[in-house]
Amino acid sequence: MRVYVYVLEAKGLPVRDSYVKVQVGKLKSKTRVVERAENPRWNEEFVFRVHDCEEEVVLSVYHHEDGRGGLFGSSGELLGRVKIPVWSVADEENRILPPTWFAVGKPKAGKFIRKDCGKILVSISLHGSLQDTSSDSPLFPSSNINSNQAEEEMALAKSQAQKIQDGKHWMKAIANRLEKIFAKHEDVSETCASSEVSGTPSDYEDCVEKQQSDYSFEEALSMMQSRDCQREMPEDLQGGILCDQIYVVRPYDLNIFLFAPDSKFRRDLANLEGTTDLEEELWTLKQEDPPLLTRTVTSTKAATKLVKAVKATEQQSYLKADGKHFAIFVEVSTPEVPYGNAFKVELLYKIMPGPEEGSGEESARLIISWRVNFHQKTVMRGMIEGGARQGLKDSFYHFENLLAQSFRTLDSAELSDKGQIIASLENEQQSDWQLAIKYFCNFTMLSTICMVVYVIIHILLCKPSEPRGLEFLGIDLPDSLGELIACGIITIQVQRVFYMASHFVQARLQRGSDHGIKAQGDGWILTIALIEGTNVASLSSTGYSDPYVVFTCNGRTKTSSVKLQTCDPQWNEIVEFDAMEEPPSILDVEVFDFDGPFDQATSLGHAEINFLKHTSTDLADMWIFLEGKLAQSAQSKLHLRIFLDNNNGVETIKEYLTKMEKEVGKKLSMRSPHRNSTFQKLFKLPPDEFLISDFACSLKRKLPLQGRLFLSSRIVGFYANLFGHKTRFFFLWEDIEDIQELPPSFISVGSPSLVIILRKGRGMDAMHGAKSQDEEGRLRFHFQSFVSFNSASRTIVALWRTRALMPEQTEQIAKEQYDQENTTVLVDEATILDKKDADMSIIYSAELPIEISSLMELFGGGKKEHQIMEKSGCLNYSATEWEHVKPGTFERSVSYKFNRHISIFGGEVTITQQKVSTDDGWTVDEVMALHNIPFEEYYRVQLKYKIEKSGQNHSSCKCDVYIHIIWLKSTKFQHRITRNITSKLSQRLKDIFELVERLS
Repeated sequence: MRVYVYVLEAKGLPVRDSYVKVQVGKLKSKTRVVERAENPRWNEEFVFRVHDCEEEVVLSVYHHEDGRGGLFGSSGELLGRVKIPVWSVADEENRILPPTWFAVGKPKAGKFIRKDCGKILVSISLHGSLQDTSSDSPLFPSSNINSNQAEEEMALAKSQAQKIQDGKHWMKAIANRLEKIFAKHEDVSETCASSEVSGTPSDYEDCVEKQQSDYSFEEALSMMQSRDCQREMPEDLQGGILCDQIYVVRPYDLNIFLFAPDSKFRRDLANLEGTTDLEEELWTLKQEDPPLLTRTVTSTKAATKLVKAVKATEQQSYLKADGKHFAIFVEVSTPEVPYGNAFKVELLYKIMPGPEEGSGEESARLIISWRVNFHQKTVMRGMIEGGARQGLKDSFYHFENLLAQSFRTLDSAELSDKGQIIASLENEQQSDWQLAIKYFCNFTMLSTICMVVYVIIHILLCKPSEPRGLEFLGIDLPDSLGELIACGIITIQVQRVFYMASHFVQARLQRGSDHGIKAQGDGWILTIALIEGTNVASLSSTGYSDPYVVFTCNGRTKTSSVKLQTCDPQWNEIVEFDAMEEPPSILDVEVFDFDGPFDQATSLGHAEINFLKHTSTDLADMWIFLEGKLAQSAQSKLHLRIFLDNNNGVETIKEYLTKMEKEVGKKLSMRSPHRNSTFQKLFKLPPDEFLISDFACSLKRKLPLQGRLFLSSRIVGFYANLFGHKTRFFFLWEDIEDIQELPPSFISVGSPSLVIILRKGRGMDAMHGAKSQDEEGRLRFHFQSFVSFNSASRTIVALWRTRALMPEQTEQIAKEQYDQENTTVLVDEATILDKKDADMSIIYSAELPIEISSLMELFGGGKKEHQIMEKSGCLNYSATEWEHVKPGTFERSVSYKFNRHISIFGGEVTITQQKVSTDDGWTVDEVMALHNIPFEEYYRVQLKYKIEKSGQNHSSCKCDVYIHIIWLKSTKFQHRITRNITSKLSQRLKDIFELVERLS
């Protein structure tokens, strides 16, 4: 006889990481570890062979602890045990113990001895019969048991079973349903059917059963719609998109067509794919908060070239159903395939309203995404994902074709017919007279007109009266309090009408010339159709506002007209930007409340549209929710239709690359269509994005990750694939605040690093690739190990400056660089002999036992000078002849290279020297320029040699050497470079003068 143990779930456990060991007799098995869950779900089945009904099913719940496991076993500490006798299961009808909650018994020792160890949900069933048993007593195999003993033991077994039954009585209905959902064995349907009729249900069970099953599919959807607490649509799964299509059908009807019980579409699809044994359970509405609608679908998938026919179980659950938006999550398990217990395939169906057709028909957009959820680690992960991807693509190819036979599809050309949409909007434009009639037809205007007409008629009917009181000719004052009040009311009303009229005129003048199809030039043309807005926030006591919209893109601004006294404005206007050389990345949208031409407008909400995260179909008809306190409290949103076109085709891209070549300083060629297509698919970019360059590099986080850095017209993207673990992210050029270069270090393995710092709050989608986030909330990305760091750095910085900076900023930077270069030349000319000794510091001073003439041979240009300089580490040493430049002053040029012992860079040196004769000796000034070393353009080194006669001995001389470093550019390494140069030159001068002394 076999015993099937179904370990479903647990609740109220005192730990988060747990698993269950199942033991029947001497046979043992265990579930997987469920991490970070106090209410874990295992949903696993175990089969054991039993030979005696006296045996027990022992369930031991353990806490999994990393690092404490033995060599052959799993780590863990016992939480508690549950023991279920096999005879108690045999006493149940059909020998099936329905899913029942058992309290986990406390252990006798350990840290959980005084804690509540929660409960575990288990179902057990028996199949087959014991050997050597009689028909009268099938549960007791021993032949020496008499009938009285058997009856007594049978009575005892029944009493024990009754106690268990009483403890689970009120949970039976829910347990039966849970068994339907989680059971995986081939006899599940039969088991569930028998378990539903087992026992005598109580009144409470009948009530629960009625609440869960006495609803049709449509009624259950209606209940979910009434209780849907503004749940948002879930994001697409990370594996990719299998289907993204728009059908001419209502979203509700498409949902019924796909997921209704006994759907004809599902049957036809199964026949088309060769799927057999398709069984669909009824949808079950779980009375939770919010309610959950679920069902289980089982089938046998057709055999393929690599895999035999296998049984598949789908767990389908509604995540959202509000009548227009539907989200259905499907979890598919195929335990019979290789490594089938290590993973499950997850699908997400999203049904939402699509754009309306020109004929006014409704449409529905269907998006199906997928991913593979691995429960266990396996080296076959990449192969499993690849096989699942190919199988799903083949399956949903049939899915789309079959669905297209029932509903007409809309392609992007139909949806983004720019001319048709613009023509329809122009026909809907209201004239100024219509707007004026709508604005002025109110109680204030009508009452004011009536009052003015009434007063004018009164004046015409009355005769002029003689002056009374303080009146005089031409001045008629009110003669009573009633007249005074009437005059005040009329004045206030007229003032209000005047304000309304002036406000209307100002609002119409605010429209300006931003509307209509007026784009000029060749390049990227952005056209925006502003349709309407809903629930626009109001600041006035009337509850209405005067909204208008400001669009900003690539530094240019366009403004809509003002809609007066409304919270649901209808614009139906078209705004078009002039052609742009660079493709736009972001469109900023902000709604303001109009208060007059000279008053500061109040923002009612704002939004940002990223063109790289939306397809042309999305942009062709979209509702955007506004951000901001006022907008979010009122749930304001705008209806836009956006069209981004390149009216010059490939020529625009070529012109853009030509422009970038001047900035980068190297040739940039267009990539092949296949290369561009691969790049777009890699980062899920629109088809108008084109690749400029890419570099192999490593991303520095805790450990370097080798990958590739991609540069396009609008983004910087990084991609790496390390043994199937993919790292992928991108951010916009506009998100970058600064780019820094770090010199080589031991940590960077001798490679310079490029640090990209994003603006605060930007690029949060790429946070997983950032090395750190500073105190200001800015993300920092470190890239290193470039094949050619200078080429990569120059390209990235040039593209960033061109893309992210405004034209005025770029012009200012260029001007500063020009001024800096000119300043550098002036400094080089002026540093020779112009520095005072007070500006210089001494680095060498010595009394040399040689005459001045012998020491000056070091600057004579002869054989001795070359011999000394070559021995001191100078290669290819050469010096020009001294030239007389002014009285008493001579000048020459010197050049050489350092060998690797002096400088690891082996840099080149050019020197300009001047010598001046003094009364006591000579003064030699030189300016040294270093080349082919880091920061070569940042500084120059000036040395001054003072050679004088010694006062103590006429055959000796005194030599003092001074140094001054002239900084041409600022750098944070200034102090370090100064210290290094000073120490190295001090030692070098000491070696040179020792050689002079030795060779003299």
